[in-house]
Amino acid sequence: MKQYKHIFFDLDHTIWDFDKNAEEALHELYVIHRLGEIGLQSAELFIETYTRNNHRLWAQYHIGEITKDELREARFKSTFTDLGLHPDLMPLDFEDAYVKLCPTKTNLFPHAHETLQYLQSKYTLHLISNGFKDSTRIKIAGTDLAKYFQNIIISEDVGVNKPDKAIFQHALDLAGASKQESVMIGDSIEADIRGALGFGIDAIYFNPFNAEKPQDIPVQIAHLKELTLLL
Repeated sequence: MKQYKHIFFDLDHTIWDFDKNAEEALHELYVIHRLGEIGLQSAELFIETYTRNNHRLWAQYHIGEITKDELREARFKSTFTDLGLHPDLMPLDFEDAYVKLCPTKTNLFPHAHETLQYLQSKYTLHLISNGFKDSTRIKIAGTDLAKYFQNIIISEDVGVNKPDKAIFQHALDLAGASKQESVMIGDSIEADIRGALGFGIDAIYFNPFNAEKPQDIPVQIAHLKELTLLL
């Protein structure tokens, strides 16, 4: 691969293991809020259904189809409905409790720290996240990730989400970087990969679960540690 100077990373589902952290948080909240007593007999099915809905809603949020408030309002209500329960049965403070607890979880994808440490010795690293700003800052602080990144760019602060070209331009301006010397690494085909490629910078698709790779995506990895061989 060509020589880069700047690497831009996504956070959720790329470095911070969103699904694993959400699973831990939801298992705890399932017990605390006694969800089994209101008809949710399986914590595993509840988490599986939530994960599917959350992925769908985040995909809509990335491209501006729904707002932050709409995402947060819909993800658990949709889950209750899908499992045959009226959304009004959901504990009133459940979403707030989840938003407070989940970002404090600290599971990262394997070899995250050692990979970032290696890359930091060769490149200038930056983070571009579509995550909500309060949660994102908690995640970064709790996992000691800030030390790797020159810039941490959160879409809520900028006012636009990936894949909007404006957030990539903002990131390059902050970095003092050119398109030719930059590469984006992330898990979202639309937000991270096609967003970056459409803006004119290279991209590496992080695909840890071996999803089918579209033909227009040139490079993929399944493990973060592969970056130490590629870059």
